[in-house]
Amino acid sequence: MEPTNTSAPLNASNLDVGHCNAHCRMILTTLYSVVFLGGTAGAVMMSRMMLKRNTQSMIATIVLNIIVLHSILLVSLPFRLSYYVLVTWEFGYFTCRLNGKIISKIKGANAPLVNQKIINLINEERKIAAGEMARPQYHEILFVDSDTEEAGEAPYESAEQICSIAIIKPDAVITRKDREIKEKIIKAGFVIEAEDKRVLTEEQVRDFYSRIADEPEFEDFVRFMTSGLSYILVIAPGNERQPPWEETEANPETEPKEPSEDQEETATAMKTKWESLQECLERQHISHFCDVEDNTTDVNKFIDIFFPNFKNMKSIKLERIMALLRPDLFQQRKEDVLDIIQDEGFKILMQRQIVLSEVEAQTLCKKYENEVYFGSLIENMTSGPSLALVLLRDNGLQHWKELIGPSTVEEAKKNLPESLCAQFAMGSLPINQLYGSDSLEAAEKEILHFFPPQNTLAVIKPHVTHQEREEILSLIKEAGFDITQVKEMLLTEELAEKIYFKIKGKDFYKDVLAVLSEGPSMVMVLTKWNAVSEWRRLMGPTDPEEAKLLSPDSIRAQFGRSVLKNAVHGSSNTYEAMETINRLFEEFVSENPEEN
Repeated sequence: MEPTNTSAPLNASNLDVGHCNAHCRMILTTLYSVVFLGGTAGAVMMSRMMLKRNTQSMIATIVLNIIVLHSILLVSLPFRLSYYVLVTWEFGYFTCRLNGKIISKIKGANAPLVNQKIINLINEERKIAAGEMARPQYHEILFVDSDTEEAGEAPYESAEQICSIAIIKPDAVITRKDREIKEKIIKAGFVIEAEDKRVLTEEQVRDFYSRIADEPEFEDFVRFMTSGLSYILVIAPGNERQPPWEETEANPETEPKEPSEDQEETATAMKTKWESLQECLERQHISHFCDVEDNTTDVNKFIDIFFPNFKNMKSIKLERIMALLRPDLFQQRKEDVLDIIQDEGFKILMQRQIVLSEVEAQTLCKKYENEVYFGSLIENMTSGPSLALVLLRDNGLQHWKELIGPSTVEEAKKNLPESLCAQFAMGSLPINQLYGSDSLEAAEKEILHFFPPQNTLAVIKPHVTHQEREEILSLIKEAGFDITQVKEMLLTEELAEKIYFKIKGKDFYKDVLAVLSEGPSMVMVLTKWNAVSEWRRLMGPTDPEEAKLLSPDSIRAQFGRSVLKNAVHGSSNTYEAMETINRLFEEFVSENPEEN
């Protein structure tokens, strides 16, 4: 093709090359070459930096868009360079038009405006880092891939569930209304993702209730909230929620109620926006017992404070079950079985030796009642002690069933020779020597029967610091105690007598009163099977120096200072525990009917 100006790309530039002399073309060629080489190097360097930072901030998005725009411009420059050098277009009409369109679009980008936007964002970041302004909140845009859209899934269903934090107040806990409140929340369609029972610190109360800090009675409220146990709940909306009108009882004197137009509108609206937790509590007339925080930022903050392992808690399904080693296995290979149980990740919460009654044996062996050896089995089960265990593990029920294997030795050896049933078969009987609960509901009933809860009184003395108190409470929970009731009180001589009535006439009693008068004590009711002796074991010997030698992990060994300031106190026996609890907690009702 002969060079001719008639093939010049009309859209490539506003400057016709025919009107541009050799000197002009040389300047343009040099300029475009420098831009091309420098621009390519800059685009490569910026791209590498963006890949290394791997961030998705707004500034990064803007910079990425500029890099793409810049790269498109760079692609068009070699064609323009060729045109100015050859003084003709050698790449066809389509490429000529495409190159012209690229140039015209790039010219439309407002570079100063983009530059100013980046500068403003950087200045904002500096002010935020210096604490001069709060970070602006932007609505998150959820991106859904095509597969999800084709499957008909709503974009918000893939987003993280929005939770609320609820605190059930001490007056509701002490009157046992907490269980009723939780049941109503669950019945309304909400899910309790996590819960904890604790005495809130003054700092936690002030932080959670900061919105009412200016009210005149706030200081009294803080004292009330730190005076006893509260329940902290993490609550999420369930998958299926019922509109309020579905929970209204129908009038038997009228025909079955059809939802009115207003009710249908309410139900339709709730498909897109659920009833809030606060509205649910108000509708059920329990909002005065329970306070809610649903601001996302604050909820996340309080979850980190109260439930630092919340994400792990959601993925773990801890289940408590009862297991039993029958008499022959218990006498001959107890330690081997316990080693395997612990190696399999089970935590042994409680254990006891027990000689089963005939009724208990028949209940646990019900699946064998039609076998010819049932009579011999019951005789064997009541002939000596069995070992009852309470085990805790993630997915514990199913894992225990898989671990122990089938109910008969013959089936185990044939199908599951690695199961405990096959490994620990005894010649006396053809059955599995280990027992496990059939369901979680059955497990709770069996645990309650074989490990009936007992209450004891516990006191954390005034000289214990707030930090030490938190550590002691953690040790109590780790030991499997349920802190049923708590009161923070100054133990005056009158109140102290209700606890220390056994030593009232002793010479050192005045010294005890002097220690207790130094400040408020935390008085608690602890609940667990064999609670009195278990709490005394956890406390350790009375003298902290002796405790350090004989029981170095005990509370008194870790936090005691002297015989009088030995951190904690506990009842000596069951009678003393119930007498003291009844005197200090008049409204307390034990879950164990034998103690009432």
